[in-house]
Amino acid sequence: MKHGRTDYDERIQDKAAIIPEDEPVFLIRGQDRLAARMVRHYADLLEGLGEPFDRVEKIRQHALTVHNWRPKKTPDVP
Repeated sequence: MKHGRTDYDERIQDKAAIIPEDEPVFLIRGQDRLAARMVRHYADLLEGLGEPFDRVEKIRQHALTVHNWRPKKTPDVP
C-alpha cells in the first residue's frame, strides 16, 4: 500500500494483506479540521451514484464521529 506520506509506509500497515503493495491509499485523520466535511462529501457523491441508503448512512454516521473528535488542526504533511 502506497501512502501520500512516505513516513506512513512503514507505520500504517494492512495486516490482512488485502490492499496490494502498489495500490495508492489516502488517510484522513479525525483531528484534521476538514475530515468530517470530506467524509460527508464522499457520502454525498456515493448517494449521487445510487449507492444503497444503508451504506451512505453508515458513512454519514462516521462523519459525525469524525466531527465530534477533538482537537482539530490542519494536516501535518512533512
